Amino acid sequence: MAAAMGLRACGAKWPGWRLRCPWSPLTAGFCSRGLTGAGRPEPEPRPTSARQRDGIRKIVLSNPKKRNALSLAMLRSLQSDILHEADSKDLKVIIISAEGPVFSSGHDLKELTEENGHNYHAEVFQTCSEVMMQIQNHPVPVIAMVNGLATAAGCQLVASCDIAVASDRSSFATPGVTIGLFCSTPGVALGRTLPKKVALEMLFTGEPITAQEALSHGLLSKVVPEEQLEEETMKIAKKIASLSRPVLSLGKATFYKQLPQDLRTAYHLTCQTMVDNLTLQDGKEGVKAFIQKRKPIWSH
Repeated sequence: MAAAMGLRACGAKWPGWRLRCPWSPLTAGFCSRGLTGAGRPEPEPRPTSARQRDGIRKIVLSNPKKRNALSLAMLRSLQSDILHEADSKDLKVIIISAEGPVFSSGHDLKELTEENGHNYHAEVFQTCSEVMMQIQNHPVPVIAMVNGLATAAGCQLVASCDIAVASDRSSFATPGVTIGLFCSTPGVALGRTLPKKVALEMLFTGEPITAQEALSHGLLSKVVPEEQLEEETMKIAKKIASLSRPVLSLGKATFYKQLPQDLRTAYHLTCQTMVDNLTLQDGKEGVKAFIQKRKPIWSH
């Protein structure tokens, strides 16, 4: 509940899309082409696609020709796919991946020219910030599955996810300083994920780090060979999907809430959460099942 309230506080909108069949797109007809009526232009394809099965929602950045740049349209589409039926008991975990050799090249610089003006620029960065906050405030775990280059806001997206699995061919950078646009907003996520001096070296130089370096510094959860990436990511997602959503949601919200607190406040907060956890139906069921030496039957 706390996580859902956090989503609403970030300006979340809740589209009324319906799921169709296993791994079916969350939106109907987003890939349609051609005229839909006399004189109507072709609809633009959605820059993301989303499918869901067995509690696992796969969101794919689907604009490889533009290196999956986080344009305003891409950000809005990603936001819709993340927030779609976020309170549904059928959703247990989200995976964000990308088509092509680049996970995401960051913001679309063509949108950041002088011609578009201050208000448009502010909307781009505000929308991006909302997406990153909504990932953290989301009631289910969000996993980044990275195969390739993730730069600037693309690196920010990886750092904002709860778990990040990458192939050994991936690399990460915040190169904005090299074109005169310091990666200040990516620095928020990097500064909360990486050691300060590592984050600042990336921000000050723009130089990339390898997947193994990203793993050693805490940006990634795991690095695997490219051919094992999907299998390893799905292994994690399926394990999460097999567990109690209410327990995971409570735990995720509390984890992020206690992080900025002093030690005493953090323990006070988490002690109360443990007590609250025991009042949940699944909390009671889990303890009972352990004592009775059987598998728990989760509410959802």
